Amino acid sequence: MTTLSRRNLLRASAGLVPAVALGARPAQAVLAPVVTTSGTAPAALAGFDNVMKTFVTERNISCAQLAIAKKGKILLARGYRYSDGSQALPSVTPTSLFRIASLSKHITAAAIMRLVQDGKLSLSTPVTTLLGLSATADPRLKQVTVLRLIHHLGGWDRDKSKDPLWLDHTISASLDVPLPISQDDIVRYVTARPLDHDPGSKMVYSNYGYMLLGKIIEKVSGMSYESYVKQKLFAPVGITRMRIGHSLRSEAEATEVVYSSQYTQKSVMDDSGSTVPYQYGGFNMPNQGANGGWLASAVDLVRFSRVFDAAGPVLNAASITKILAKPEIGISADGSWYGGGWYVRQVPGNLNTWHAGGMPGTYTYLARLQNGFTYAALFNRREEQGTLDYDVLSPLMNAQIGKVTTWPTTDLTSKYF
Repeated sequence: MTTLSRRNLLRASAGLVPAVALGARPAQAVLAPVVTTSGTAPAALAGFDNVMKTFVTERNISCAQLAIAKKGKILLARGYRYSDGSQALPSVTPTSLFRIASLSKHITAAAIMRLVQDGKLSLSTPVTTLLGLSATADPRLKQVTVLRLIHHLGGWDRDKSKDPLWLDHTISASLDVPLPISQDDIVRYVTARPLDHDPGSKMVYSNYGYMLLGKIIEKVSGMSYESYVKQKLFAPVGITRMRIGHSLRSEAEATEVVYSSQYTQKSVMDDSGSTVPYQYGGFNMPNQGANGGWLASAVDLVRFSRVFDAAGPVLNAASITKILAKPEIGISADGSWYGGGWYVRQVPGNLNTWHAGGMPGTYTYLARLQNGFTYAALFNRREEQGTLDYDVLSPLMNAQIGKVTTWPTTDLTSKYF
């Protein structure tokens, strides 16, 4: 942290305002921004709490959350509001809802494995068979299996052909369909075009591939993607708040935070051509669905992460092993690999897993590390032009783990569910 940012944080904590000289006409007070918190942060875990306060202060992030669990017990649950108090903004609680972006992917992978576990789906089945897709535009589409979709091995490269989840206007014009477009429109557009490389040849992150997994879940289960996940994954572990989000601020859930972005975009919700805040109507949130459409709180995410720790009511041991297994292309140069909705790395005696998420107005991070340590951090703003690096959050948090001398024993789970 720079000297200036430390000074600003100290001033914010103290609530300092500029002094007024004796005999001078009082100037209008300038309110210093301050971080207000809610929830529970034990003294033994104050280092994590301080990392979050500094992080949001330096980046001017108005809403954030942190939850920490160890060996199944939730030990810290915090909401953060950074504001100068000039606006009447609601507080952020440990159960406020945030868009979690790509942290949705491990949920989708778990839903796929639950269908496999129940004998309703095979990971080797081609997507063309499951969804009735034509391979006329590219016969290689028949080689795209469920397992390859999970591992981002489907053959699409957004750096070459762009990400179709963010091409609403292009797809609308190409298919001559009105806005908002549907997931079926996206599938029709992409299926009519060739793949960018051979399926299974290399890992290239694909939001579209995970959107297809959501379509597969619906086709095989006979339920909507959201309903299936709620019934088969969330209900068995007592999670009730999580749901698919909406695009517009007027559609937000009662406990959902307000998202922030400095950018505007032409609306994808209608054909008016109007310019809107990027985070509210500049992309289609329900279409993100299985790829990045869920709302959750940090405590929800650390609670759900437990289904990957050991066999339970959601996944058995074989399903967990398969989600975390190395893909057919092996490991990357840094020793990690992409499993089912998780980046994975082997460390002595443990598999560390993690994932980040981002979209306009959202940055999220979830990690499961050695010694049973899990944390989720959610923010209502992502890194944009002129802001500081957000990727430093992970090493900052990891550095605090070794500084904890005594871990709290009080489990906060029942307090926030």
